Parts: sequence; C-alpha cells; structure tokens
Amino acid sequence: MEVVRNIQLKLDVSEEDHELLDETFEQFRQAAQHVADHGWDDNPYNITDTKNTLHKATYSDVREKLSLQSSLVQSARNLAATALGNCKDRIIEDGETASKPVFKGTVVVYNGRTITYNDNHVSLATTDKRVTAEYVTPVNEDGTPFEDYWTDEWEKAEATLHERDGTYYLHVAVKKEVQPDSSDETSENGVVLGVDLNVDGYLAVTSTGAFLGNADYLNHKRDEYERRRGNLQQTGTRSAHLTIKSIGSRFARWSVDYLHRVSKALVREAIENDCTAIAFENLKHIRKRISNASKFQQWAFRELQRHVEYKAEEYGIDVDDVSPAYTSQQCSHGECGFTHKKNRDGDEFECLKCGKQLHADYNAARNVGWRLVQHWLKSGAERATSQLALESGTLNANGRFRPTALRS
Repeated sequence: MEVVRNIQLKLDVSEEDHELLDETFEQFRQAAQHVADHGWDDNPYNITDTKNTLHKATYSDVREKLSLQSSLVQSARNLAATALGNCKDRIIEDGETASKPVFKGTVVVYNGRTITYNDNHVSLATTDKRVTAEYVTPVNEDGTPFEDYWTDEWEKAEATLHERDGTYYLHVAVKKEVQPDSSDETSENGVVLGVDLNVDGYLAVTSTGAFLGNADYLNHKRDEYERRRGNLQQTGTRSAHLTIKSIGSRFARWSVDYLHRVSKALVREAIENDCTAIAFENLKHIRKRISNASKFQQWAFRELQRHVEYKAEEYGIDVDDVSPAYTSQQCSHGECGFTHKKNRDGDEFECLKCGKQLHADYNAARNVGWRLVQHWLKSGAERATSQLALESGTLNANGRFRPTALRS
C-alpha cells in the first residue's frame, strides 16, 4: 500500500531570481488558462477534460507562444484538465454550479524532470536558467511534519511552488510503500482507542486516560488574533492590511502545527496500546451537539482528525467514527450503560444508577470507543473478540476485562 504525504517547505530564494520565478509563474498561468479556455463549454457534457485530447489541441500553440519547457507545459495542461474535470463532476454528478476555471499565477507544478532535490537545496526549472534555492527548515523541539517525512524512507515526488507576499514555498509530495498488517490475530482481535474531542478544557481525551492538548489555549490564541485583526481593520491603512495578512498566515501555521503535535500524540497513544483502530465522534453529528462551538473550533476538530488519519495510516491503524449521541451522559462502566443528563456535572461524571465516578471526558472517550467495538460485533466484521483500550487494560465485546499486566 502506498502512503502519500504533503510537506510544506519555505525556500530561501536570492533577490536576483525573484523576477525569473515570477515570470515562470505568469507563463505557467497563461499555459493553464489557455488549456482551460479550450476545454470549457457552457454545456457541462461538452467540457473536455481528457489530457490526451487537450494535449493535441493546445500543446503546439502554448510552446510557440511561451518559453516554458515541455514538461512544465504538460504540468500546466494536467492542472487545467483536473480543474475542468472537477467542474464537470460538480455540475453533472453533484448538481452544483461551476464556472470556467481561472488561474491566478500563484502556482507552478513540478515533476521529476523539472525539479531536483538535494540535501539542503532544490533546483527548479524556469523560463530560462534553473534556479537554486535553499530549504528554510523549521525548528521545533516537539517535532514537525518536515522532520517526520523528510527522510530517506520517503520518496520525494511531485511538488508545487507557491508565492505569498514575496516568499516562496514548496509543497512536496513524499511517498513510501507500507505493508498493512493483515494477520489473523489483528483482524480478529482489533483493539480500539476511543477519543473524545472538546471545545474547552483538554482538546482530546482517550479511552486509555491520556489528556492531550489544551482547547482553552487554542481558543485564547484565536481570540488574541481576532482582537488584533479587529484593531488593524479599524486603522484601515495599507500597512494595517498587510499586517493582517501576515499575522493571519502566522496564526494559521501555528494552529496547524499545534494540531499536528496533538495528532502525533494520539497516534503514539494508539501504537503504545497496540490499537488497530481509533474511534472519533462523527463530526457531522457533533456539530449539532456542540452548536455553540465556533467555526474555528469545528475546523480544529476536522483538521485534527485529518492529521490523525494520515499519520495512523502509516502504521496500518484504521480511523472510524461513531454517533456522538449521549456519549457524555451514558455510564461507561461494565454493563451499566445508564444514561441521564444529570450523570455529568462539568468535568465530573457520577452515574446515578451504579455510582461509578470518572472524569467526564474520559467516560465519554470510553463510550466512543465502545460503540465502535459494538458496531464491529453487530456488523459481523469477524471481530467478536475485539477490545476497547482502557487506562488499565482492555475490555472485549463480551464485557470481559483484561488487565494490562496480563497482556502479551
């Protein structure tokens, strides 16, 4: 199974090469737009998105008018073909509206013939000579996607070059082959890690008792950014506008990095507990339960789960979701399962029926994981002995608890 990741790298480009790269951006835009103009039709069934057809109709014209080398012309054609195909699908299959793709000249797509990766720099094809740019590698003691995937284990493939406010960024696709664990023991004895997500307090709590991230801190940083942006908007100057863009980019990068570190810890928790699956609450339904959550918090949940999914895939760990209904009100102890809204009081959970006391988020995480175990059992997924990973052991679908000390 091939696993693909996308890594963003900031590039140190010399001032004398800025003009050359900018001209490459512009010509790449013109090439892609020429192909999109040719392939577009107001009747979606007549939109041409086949690469071979578009190549025959546009390649010679683009090569004659522009100084892009052939591989960059083909990359521009592929980009336009994909955009045309997406528009066609949205209109015909999804019943949505879509207009002809318009390219803005902020991206160049590179393949093996137009980019060369080196230990500390990259060589990029342009409309003239090749440009060499050093990597500006991030420094973070908690680890970054760059450190995780910029290794010999991962093959560097296609990349896209972007320019934002005079700074150049390279988005590199890295890939490697991963052998999924298909042993009988794994398929028949899947272990689930349940995860509860929160808009305040701890961002994520697991059924094994790990309390990860700080939702309050994440919200605080967001509020700081919003306050500063509001003050700058009132100023209304061009300088203030540029500052808003700058601090917005910094906050976005900080947020993604923060969620990356939390997701990394979640996957590590799953690995350390021999889990074969991670269960989240279904995000579509969770929006109704946390209707007071901001769009930023809902984005954070989606982004966190996305990070977990691609990190877990590398280790052969599935990520699934379950209905979040009453996970915070239901007792997760043994066979009790008593559900009542008064069971929970803030961070405290005390079952009104059996008297079990737990941290409320830990109780919810246990319920989330348990629902996936039960789903496997009911769906006949041949996982009758599946287990829920708990703080001190595992619980199988038949309700049998197995202490950690007895696990092999």
